[in-house]
Formats: sequence, C-alpha cells, structure tokens
Amino acid sequence: MPCYAYQGIVPVVDPSSYVHPLASLIGDVIVGPGCFIAPGASLRGDFGRIVVEGDSSIQDSVTVHANSNRDTVIRRGATIAHGAIIHGCEIGENSLIGMNAVVLDDAVIGAENPAKVVRSFEPHQVTWRNDGQGEYQRLAREALTGIVEVTPLPTPEPDRRRLASEAIAVRLSGRTAAAREARAAQTNEQE
Repeated sequence: MPCYAYQGIVPVVDPSSYVHPLASLIGDVIVGPGCFIAPGASLRGDFGRIVVEGDSSIQDSVTVHANSNRDTVIRRGATIAHGAIIHGCEIGENSLIGMNAVVLDDAVIGAENPAKVVRSFEPHQVTWRNDGQGEYQRLAREALTGIVEVTPLPTPEPDRRRLASEAIAVRLSGRTAAAREARAAQTNEQE
C-alpha cells in the first residue's frame, strides 16, 4: 500500500486490518483493528487527523480528508460505500454512508429531499454489523493472506471454481431484511 509520512507523522494500521495495495494513506491516519480499506481509497491526514475505528469498511474510491480545525473520525463498524467523500466530520458507530455520498464539515445526514430521518435501528438490527462477523470484517481477515498479486490467465480454466460467499445483502426493507432481522432477534434472545 502506498503509505506516506507527512511532516514526520507516519500512518498507523492495526495488523488485523487489511489495506489494499492500491489504497493510499498519507500523514496522520490511524486505522483500528479489523478494518477493510479497499482499492482506490485515499485517506489524507495532511491537514488534520483521520481515525478509522475498528471493524469499519472504507470501500473503493472513497476519499477521506480532515481539516485543520477538526479531526475526521469514522466510528466503529461504519461502512463508507464506493466513491463517497468524507471531509472534516464524524461518522457515527455502525453508520452506512451510501455510494457517492458527500459528507462535509459538521454535516448532519438525512435522506430524501427535503432531508428527514427515515428510521432508527433496534439493537438486534445492527448485530450482524457490530459483532465483528460482518462481510467486510470477514473480508479484512481473509484479505490479509487471501489476496495476492498474480499474473492473469489468458482463458478461464475448465471447471473454474466459484467464490464461496457469505456476504449479507444490506436492505432496509423487504422480505430479505425482515427474515434477517428475525434471525438476529432470535439469536439475541438465545444469548
């Protein structure tokens, strides 16, 4: 991974996190345990500190920047989806910032136009995200040894195997979400 010190401040990455070789970390960046930093992500701690707390996912082509007045903090279990821009703000625990979203200094996030709070989650609805077993937490663990640089094949091999995926579809409504929420609630009741 391109990792650059800035004014003598070197980025910090917990050894249990995965940072793709095409992501870049510059300056005062601190990545906690179990995080996944995808290809093309740019975390620029050249004006201020960036903190990515544990079990967070910074997906492809995300830009994270801080300003001199405020740290940028991404709290535990947050997912920053593909192409988002995060600047001089705090993203809450277990938050999901959508694809190509722009979150600027001191912003408050809503949905629709005009913006309004759509819904809040019950604790059992975020269990799959904050128990360290979510898809990007798993990917961070597997990527440490499972993603290796190779030369591409010219053609697919016969009987090419498929990936064994345990990915969880993220949906806020519908039968899939209802079934997942019911399973999570049942699991919590048993514990």
